[in-house]
Amino acid sequence: MRQLTLPAQLSHHFNEKIHIFSLLHPPHVTTWQHVNNRMNRPVHYGAWLNMAMHLAQASLLDYIITCYSSNLPLLPTATRAAYFSQQPQDQVVVSGQSVTLPCVIVGYRGMVQWTKDGLALGGERDLPGWTRYSLMGDPLSGEHSLMIDSAELADDAVYECQATQAGLRSHRAKLTVLVPPTDPVVEGGPIIRVKAHTPYNLTCRASGAKPAAEITWYRDGEVMDTAIYSKTRMEDGKRELAVSMLPVVPEDKDSGRTYTCRVLNPAAPAGLQTSVTINVQHPPSVTLSVQPQTVMEGAKVLFICSASANPEITGYRWSKGGVPISEANGDSLEVTVDHSYFTDPVSCEVSNSVGSTNVSTLVDVQFGPRLLSEPKPMNVDIGMDAAFTCTWTGNPPLTLAWTKQGSSVVLSNGNTLQLKAVTQEDAGTYTCKAIVPRIGVAERDVTLTVNGPPIITADATQHAVKHSKGKLECLVGNSPSPDKIVNVTLSSGSSGRFSVQTVTSDHGVLSSLVLSETLAQDFLLRFNCTAWNRFGTGTALVTLKEQEALPMLIIIGAAVGGGCVLLICVVTLVSLCCRHTGKGEVEGQIWGMPGLGYIPCQLTLFKEMN
Repeated sequence: MRQLTLPAQLSHHFNEKIHIFSLLHPPHVTTWQHVNNRMNRPVHYGAWLNMAMHLAQASLLDYIITCYSSNLPLLPTATRAAYFSQQPQDQVVVSGQSVTLPCVIVGYRGMVQWTKDGLALGGERDLPGWTRYSLMGDPLSGEHSLMIDSAELADDAVYECQATQAGLRSHRAKLTVLVPPTDPVVEGGPIIRVKAHTPYNLTCRASGAKPAAEITWYRDGEVMDTAIYSKTRMEDGKRELAVSMLPVVPEDKDSGRTYTCRVLNPAAPAGLQTSVTINVQHPPSVTLSVQPQTVMEGAKVLFICSASANPEITGYRWSKGGVPISEANGDSLEVTVDHSYFTDPVSCEVSNSVGSTNVSTLVDVQFGPRLLSEPKPMNVDIGMDAAFTCTWTGNPPLTLAWTKQGSSVVLSNGNTLQLKAVTQEDAGTYTCKAIVPRIGVAERDVTLTVNGPPIITADATQHAVKHSKGKLECLVGNSPSPDKIVNVTLSSGSSGRFSVQTVTSDHGVLSSLVLSETLAQDFLLRFNCTAWNRFGTGTALVTLKEQEALPMLIIIGAAVGGGCVLLICVVTLVSLCCRHTGKGEVEGQIWGMPGLGYIPCQLTLFKEMN
């Protein structure tokens, strides 16, 4: 065996060739090997070494190239042919474990070397430069097995045992190195904060495994089979990253539950796991109560706003009917209630960092009738329909009753009173009455005016003293009202004993037939009072009955009293006569007496012409 050390002056900038000549017999086998402070490995087999190829990226300082030549005697091939009695086979090993690739060559005494993915590991038994690699067995017995200590992912390769001088090569053996996954990582752990009723994906990652890890989810020990699994190859091209997402829609009751991500692969059959706890956060859950629930108007009540939340409550806000109550900011509110608390709810809004919850309640306030909509007076023509509406509120629930003044008959119990095809008898005042049991009663009046022919009312028999002044009266209902009164004139009757006086009031037109002196025939006849308007006429018959004269003393006393009354009446008549037709419904009126004909009062209403 010969060794050659290169001179130190060789530079890697030169394309050098070194050639070894040998006259040994039999011919030698030459192996080139370089040694420095990092490696000790074969680089070439043969008589020639191209320095440019091996020194292009290295310094020659302390760089030693060694050439080994061997001509160990070989057995005659005619008597013993070399062959493999054991060859390496495909194997699977877990990272960190040791593995041996067998190689036994019978009938061979020459150099044996191993290759890894085509790269020669060297011809020495301890394989310098490969600290975890060594050749095992008795070389004289042809045992050249490769032992790898504490296998690593870098050992995952294809290996071959070669008897170089015999030109033998073993089967190619694939060594598969299994790598367990790292401890699984659940994003957001160990305590994951989620929002109630909001979808969320629990994500577990297991990296660095070969092959990719299988991932299983558990909830409080129960297998969850709804996870979504994916895997991707890592940068080294051999290991893989596995990801599993478990969709959940957490509820309040899930807070504190444990979710476990368990991973395994052939390198870690026992599996690895990581557990997390979910903290379900939610807006406040609020209950609003009022004490007492039923009260009379004017009493005090206490509102209590009870709430639970995760995370903690940050504030309270109160309002009534949507209007904030600025002075209230705690979990209770005391107020004196009126009827508005029966219809306007009191609200309590509770907030935390997740959101807010608003809850409202009404108070059962008992109160008497309160008018919500008042009925409107109506003026309709005879034969038309009329309707009145009034709306009340009260608590406890109230009852309604419509009546007409002067009658106790209930016409309706609803909010609306319907009158079909009204007559003049329907005219008058109607009452809408509301009754709240044990609390109170209230009512509203409304007037119905029916436009129709004049309605004349008069006493059928009226009295006067013979040969004295007498007066007959009739009241004429005055609907409809004229648009405008332009002029009013009065004149005496045709006989000179008669005159007509009219006075307008809220009840109509009071017409009086005045007799300056009553005669005997006046008590034997009937007088009539007739009025008309655009709807027709009306007539009333009156009989004058003789009345006995009063004693002188009574007459004198009555005269004095009458004088005072007369003075008052004169003043009143003066003020009324000027407007005796202001509300007059009567377009014309005539007092008549059989035998004398009609005595015109010449009451004329003129309407302004447009």
